[in-house]
Amino acid sequence: MSSIGKLMKQAARMQQQMEQIQNDLANRTVEATSGGGAVKVIAKCDGSLSSIKIDPQAINPADAQLLEDLVLTAANQALAQAKEISNAEMGKVTSGFSLPGLT
Repeated sequence: MSSIGKLMKQAARMQQQMEQIQNDLANRTVEATSGGGAVKVIAKCDGSLSSIKIDPQAINPADAQLLEDLVLTAANQALAQAKEISNAEMGKVTSGFSLPGLT
């Protein structure tokens, strides 16, 4: 088989693997908390937020800024974890793929 044929077959196999991983990542979640558990954020590994839970005791109208900061911190942590997992999973597929002439 020609090297172009092998390359095309390898690319098709990689595309199938990537699609499967993307489907798996859309269903995989990570959780992050802030404020000692006052705010909990669950993110999907496809980069979307799944849920945000706030302990009612953390809701103080006089200190909305603190709650906003807690939500932002937990959301950013969850999304960072999700991105790390996504990059690691996608890297498993693309690590063996090499294009001739490109190094």
